[in-house]
Amino acid sequence: MSPSDTPENTTAPGVEGNAADAPLIVFDKVVKRFGDLTVLDHLDFNVEAGERVTLIGPSGSGKTTILRLLMTLEKVTEGHINIGGEPFSHMPRGSGLVPASESYLRQRRKSIGMVFQQFNLFPNMTVRKNIMEAPVHVLGLSKDEASERAAELLDLVGLGDKIDAHPTQLSGGQQQRVAIARALAMRPEILLLDEVTSALDPELVAGVLDVLREVAETTDITMLCVTHEMGFARDVSHRVLMFDKGQIAEEGHPDQIFGDPREDRTKSFLKSVLENGH
Repeated sequence: MSPSDTPENTTAPGVEGNAADAPLIVFDKVVKRFGDLTVLDHLDFNVEAGERVTLIGPSGSGKTTILRLLMTLEKVTEGHINIGGEPFSHMPRGSGLVPASESYLRQRRKSIGMVFQQFNLFPNMTVRKNIMEAPVHVLGLSKDEASERAAELLDLVGLGDKIDAHPTQLSGGQQQRVAIARALAMRPEILLLDEVTSALDPELVAGVLDVLREVAETTDITMLCVTHEMGFARDVSHRVLMFDKGQIAEEGHPDQIFGDPREDRTKSFLKSVLENGH
């Protein structure tokens, strides 16, 4: 995004007040455009601390763009994102806000972990070193402490015996479980999950979803998940948001969304997904 896409100086909506009372994640009239294509259209939505929210909807509806904005892989075109009651997409300057600098974003995103569709492990490093890399270089952990954390997390994801293996020695499902452990090694406040099973062979999907269920049940991490695995979404979510054309078409408790959806767009989407076996 060029500087001309965002006002040079804006007021700070949603920043006033007690940050402890604010939702953890706030999207305030967020617009994201790629050229003439509007992917998010004045989107307002909040996520509370500790809440597990699943985003569903057709391809191109804006779900993954939300995660990419939170990972600072994309920048907002209009609107603001706040995290923890503080500006995230923008930073304070004078009495207003300006688009966040790279150094500001780098500091703020330390509290956010993401697991991608592709595992993105370093092939030349052992599993242990893949998990240690960011805690040592970003958080400043000692190598001993990072190694201990890696071992604990590999036990959590059922791969304690693979700690000294290289990624090429692992199956796709095992690599994705290592990627989950790597994200958790940063002790994130927020965990983003982007279609984490879509690149896996069907027989490997269940193992990865079981690990994520375990994370959901045993931690208070706030989770924002994009998935077509509707059974998983129903099991782990506190709330499900149905997206269509860059806006929320419907939201509610998983039992309501999957059992008694109100909107025709939600009904038709779920029918098509369930017919394809998810």
